[in-house]
Amino acid sequence: MVMTRCSVRILATIVLGLLWLAAPSMGRAEVTAKYAALVLDADTGTILFERQAAAERHPASLTKIMTLYMLFDAIEHGKISLNQRLKVSARAAGQAPSKLGLQPGDSIRAKDAILALVTKSANDVAVVVAEALGETEPRFARLMTDRARRLGMRNTTFRNASGLHHPNQISTAYDMAMLALAIRRDFPKEYAYFSTRSFSWGGREYGNHNKLLGHYEGTDGIKTGYIGASGFNLVASVERNGRRLIGVVFGGRSGPLRDRHMKRLLTSGFEKADEIRVAHVVPPIPHPRPEREVQLASVETASVDNSNPVHALVQVAPEVESGSRDEGAEWGIQVGAYATEIRAQRSIALARGHLSDLLTGTDILVEPLDRKSGTIYRARLFGLSEQEARSACLSLKRKQLPCVPVPGQTELTMASGSKKG
Repeated sequence: MVMTRCSVRILATIVLGLLWLAAPSMGRAEVTAKYAALVLDADTGTILFERQAAAERHPASLTKIMTLYMLFDAIEHGKISLNQRLKVSARAAGQAPSKLGLQPGDSIRAKDAILALVTKSANDVAVVVAEALGETEPRFARLMTDRARRLGMRNTTFRNASGLHHPNQISTAYDMAMLALAIRRDFPKEYAYFSTRSFSWGGREYGNHNKLLGHYEGTDGIKTGYIGASGFNLVASVERNGRRLIGVVFGGRSGPLRDRHMKRLLTSGFEKADEIRVAHVVPPIPHPRPEREVQLASVETASVDNSNPVHALVQVAPEVESGSRDEGAEWGIQVGAYATEIRAQRSIALARGHLSDLLTGTDILVEPLDRKSGTIYRARLFGLSEQEARSACLSLKRKQLPCVPVPGQTELTMASGSKKG
């Protein structure tokens, strides 16, 4: 038994040491088992830094970004007005801090609820919003998860609206970056709330927990989070000289350490983004593959990514209600087969980013295929006509991106080993 505990401690030390060596911009004090990070260019989708970006982490109050997304959506569709008063239940009032201290029977305007979530990160207000939109918080959490899936957040599950600890409430740095992109894209006017420095309520002034606001040039949002199981989390959005970066950090040891680390990552990201911009002016220099990939090119499995190790994640196209495409749209396209699921997801996002008009409303499928050499993940979009599929591939190939038309939804489904639900 002593040997087992010793082995575990040694293994943990080795893993943390490797993480530190792999991330020279990260201080020793900032590396924890809860750590994950991602920095991306919001306009081009280029991922400038990533560590454990697909690893499951507890989002804590980053959850409230999705709560606000749902509230913004309800306001946009006329279900709630900014001045509408939302009732406070006993359950909402009984939430653990951070909170405004609302009492059962009180009410709060929707606009004040937005400001309370953005600045104070009030858990009682999160439940007020959940019950106003979903009748109960558990039902609202299911609606949040469903919307997350539709936004492309495949590895996120919500169990509550606040981010208070639940063992099954999980997300990833990658998914939180997608959410940050989506909320700014879908609600550009409402996104401005995230730059609010302070909020007055009940005779008290509450400052925004995001200390990058006003202290790191170009920061205009978005949200912090903390619970013991997550460490100190932060999603930040920064714009300088017309270039916007999104940064995500999970698992900081403290708020100040997390903030300093985020600043270093973003500063390095802007420098790297400028280097990439200059490099694109001249013909690209071949780069070695970042990892071994399987070379495939056929109707069943399109060519595998052999690109520069700087990856791409482009904003997911705005959601379209199911059934909005033509019933005869039975073709699909495959935009690569990859060694990891996250690369397949990026390829789909990149294709949608280049052809958002054509690929808006298509269904996406990342399907694993077991081969003797290992599992690969096919990146597919379906719900197109034959002409649309061929046109999409022609356009993507002109941009030197992989694409193969897949004829017939039935063939696509059978080849994927999956049924369209």
